[in-house]
Amino acid sequence: MLENYLPILIFMAVGLIMGAVVMAIGYLLGPQRPDSEKGSAYECGFEAFEDARMKFDVRYYLVAILFIIFDLEIAFLFPWAVVLGEIGLFALGAMAIFLLILVVGFIYEWKKGALEWE
Repeated sequence: MLENYLPILIFMAVGLIMGAVVMAIGYLLGPQRPDSEKGSAYECGFEAFEDARMKFDVRYYLVAILFIIFDLEIAFLFPWAVVLGEIGLFALGAMAIFLLILVVGFIYEWKKGALEWE
């Protein structure tokens, strides 16, 4: 039974080794020019050393929610595409309606200016 997990273990080991090799090459061959600006924390477009209780702009949350919505759309498309041959034209129509609703919502958000960042 454990021999079924051997390919997964090999895949994980090769992935970890390749990741370590690529990071080591980048570190060894990359330029080493430290700077205080590069070493500072950067988050959300705000200065790193301001008051911790400052208000966030609502647009930041709107963009985050839109990202989650369209990320979930892609998550629904992958399994649907895998079984499309088995589920037929009804599923094609259902997914077309689903995508149409999302595109209409996206266009509405675009026209309202929710994607604009100042």
